[in-house]
Amino acid sequence: MTALRCSRAAHAVHKSFHPRNTSSHAPVRTLVSDYESLLSSHWDTAPPTPTQRRYAEHFFLRQQPKILYSSSTFRNVPRGKVPEVTFLGRSNVGKSSLLNKLMGKNLCHTSKNPGRTKTMNFFAVGGEDEQGSPGRLTVLDMPGYGHKSRAEWGEEIMKYLVGRKQLVRAFVLIDSMHGLKRSDEALLQALRENAISHQVVLSKVDRLLFPNNRKPSRQLLDRHVPALQGTFESIKGLSDAMDVDGPKALGEILACSTSASLERGKHLGINNLRWSILVATGLNEVRRNLLLDQTGTAQPLAQESSPNVEPL
Repeated sequence: MTALRCSRAAHAVHKSFHPRNTSSHAPVRTLVSDYESLLSSHWDTAPPTPTQRRYAEHFFLRQQPKILYSSSTFRNVPRGKVPEVTFLGRSNVGKSSLLNKLMGKNLCHTSKNPGRTKTMNFFAVGGEDEQGSPGRLTVLDMPGYGHKSRAEWGEEIMKYLVGRKQLVRAFVLIDSMHGLKRSDEALLQALRENAISHQVVLSKVDRLLFPNNRKPSRQLLDRHVPALQGTFESIKGLSDAMDVDGPKALGEILACSTSASLERGKHLGINNLRWSILVATGLNEVRRNLLLDQTGTAQPLAQESSPNVEPL
């Protein structure tokens, strides 16, 4: 039975890798310092506090990430000793750009042309752990699916998702302007059928909140938040309506931007995403040695070094 379910899931994802509102809105908050809470929807989890978001920022930025390895096939991926999270999404959904902002370093190749990422790319984040691993968690950038993708990429990715013991959560990126496509639904169904923990993240939310390339402002954000909330509700409804056995996506949806910010150096939603990763990997215990400057920006610990990292 399990083999049959895996076969059906692999077939669904294999196809997706071929080149091819009814509830009421919550009131918009007006506190300037609280805008990050508007960029997520939670019904089974609690949103992070400002302290937790600052800690998550500190965790990801205190040491530069390291490139571990790349592989085009699952069988050649070395065994890992730390928890892993992977990012999946359609070609040109903004996955590589988002990961660069997430890790605070331009390690992932970005391009306006879809299909640039062709291998599974592993990155160590958080600095060396007590057992000598190069990172306390591993972030994985996957090839995109859909336009200009390849069927064999989908097969290898499905092997990883089903067979990787270190995987604790898959983050599925959805373009906030286009919503769920058929290939996204096929992937979400495969994740549910194989009981793989997963979560939806909306990318490019600046296009929804600040249309026509308008300069980001709190006033524009407040004006367009109802549209974002409607997108949250629509995706939740479509996901819940899937006639598939298995656990649903995590009861929270995050929205992020890699090009818009209301505070210098803090792109919209990135710290929410960082915190969600820490929760997924069990690294969300806020430690007292969190160092902040007077502006509330996370600073690296004095005793920690920042090794040079070369891009792929």
